[in-house]
Amino acid sequence: MFPNRLKALWAEGKPTVNGWCSIASPFAAEIMAAQGFDSLTVDMQHGALDYSDLLPMLQAMRASGAVLLARVPWLEPGIIMKALDAGAQGIICPMVNTAEEAARFVSYLRYPPLGVRSFGPTRAAFAVQGDYAAQANANILAFAMIETAEAMANLDAITATPGLDGIYVGPADLSISLSAGRLAPGMDREEPEMQEAFRKILAACKRNGLRAALHCGTPDYAARAIGWGFDMTTVGGDTKFLSAAANAAVAGFRKLTGTGEGQAGPGGY
Repeated sequence: MFPNRLKALWAEGKPTVNGWCSIASPFAAEIMAAQGFDSLTVDMQHGALDYSDLLPMLQAMRASGAVLLARVPWLEPGIIMKALDAGAQGIICPMVNTAEEAARFVSYLRYPPLGVRSFGPTRAAFAVQGDYAAQANANILAFAMIETAEAMANLDAITATPGLDGIYVGPADLSISLSAGRLAPGMDREEPEMQEAFRKILAACKRNGLRAALHCGTPDYAARAIGWGFDMTTVGGDTKFLSAAANAAVAGFRKLTGTGEGQAGPGGY
């Protein structure tokens, strides 16, 4: 599992597709991992799960060969290091608003002398092939999330942070923050002001040699984002796929049996 396959694909000029896991179930994670995603992210921030769920989910997805990532709840060294020790090959950190926060985030992912990560890869040493200690600094991915007006104001300084691998754009929070609550949260933004923000983030990433990732809601929008220059797009997650398929089945039954029109359920995340 090391070297990191995402880095290899990007080096070849190939975009990658990421899946999102929010349900606390190794079986659900295993199903997601069987669908051919290049990477999968276990969401410890908004997902209905915690560390005790993360570890068995990573175990269930290991055989897929996908690069396994985790979004941590916050910029806090303990959970970042613990997620890495569980076998995550990269961390997505929410609400990184300043260069100082970005530098702290990077330091928590790297062993000395590049950072302050404590050594103890309890499961990670078994989950990867080769010498984990020798390979981790070069292969663990650090993605800082840009999702606030403050972060946009500090974009150049954040993207110039040494050791940062990429920026992950959270369009829902970014739309709320940039518009001061005028825009409702959501993916696949069409507003000119939001697309301008995406272009600014992309340009900053390109200037500083970073990878750019965007959370999307549909394959069509994700493909457009790749065309704009994003390196990685997330195309929905387990809750969205489950709700969409269940809703389509019920709506189809209602229509075919004349028992109602069906109702559009929540879209999932």
